[in-house]
Amino acid sequence: MPQLSEEQKSFAWLSNILDVLRRQCPWDSVQTIDTLRYLTIEEVYELSEAITKKNYDDIRKELGDLVMHLLFYAKIADDEGRFSLADVFDGICNKLISRHPHISLPNKDGEYEPARQSETPRWEQVKMKEGRRSVMEGVPETLPPLVKSIRIQEKAAGMGFEFPDAEAAKKKVDEEYSEFIDALTELKTVGDESSKKHANEELGDLLFALVKWARFEGLNADDALTFTNQKFQSRFKYIEQKACEENRSVSDFSIDEMQHFWNEAKRNGK
Repeated sequence: MPQLSEEQKSFAWLSNILDVLRRQCPWDSVQTIDTLRYLTIEEVYELSEAITKKNYDDIRKELGDLVMHLLFYAKIADDEGRFSLADVFDGICNKLISRHPHISLPNKDGEYEPARQSETPRWEQVKMKEGRRSVMEGVPETLPPLVKSIRIQEKAAGMGFEFPDAEAAKKKVDEEYSEFIDALTELKTVGDESSKKHANEELGDLLFALVKWARFEGLNADDALTFTNQKFQSRFKYIEQKACEENRSVSDFSIDEMQHFWNEAKRNGK
């Protein structure tokens, strides 16, 4: 019998621990895929935060939490007779092989199959051959709006629905900005629910166009906004710190005082 690698030993260790917990722990033994769902979402966001902060120790820890959750789901399904962990692994392996017909990949026995075609296929077109009725089926409804915009655009582009270049994407931003300004003017003049709805729609169009232009320039709008949010929080916390040092509340500061400490935080690289 071949000796297990350290990775295989560690995976088996985790699997054995979960088996015992499923039998003996009052909490683990009653969990279902439904009760775990929101907890898994939390783990994904914690991993995302660790990645944006480039904290590799936390990334390692959060990956462990997430792997545990994924294995937990498979064990629950296996207990219910729905599918096994092997089914999960076989499914993703077959999917990867199907979606990379231009690359020679190993089968389950470790033997490499020859590539079925020479050119790189369009990813979304391959997915459509798997039975999807729309490329948009692969975009979860519950994704955060900014991430969802990026994924929608990427999937449409994968089918060839795309601007010819970055300049065309920029022109679309200019167009949407102009329409948003017109809608704001209408809102200030009319001020009814219809004009507010129109302004909101134009703001959405402008944000969507900015996301697309950013993609053409090799930028990820979600990464950019995440960084800006963190930067704003850090600088505002600096203002709060200065207020605390003076035994005052931030709300007691004048706007000039706030701006002074904001610029100070900016100079200090916060």
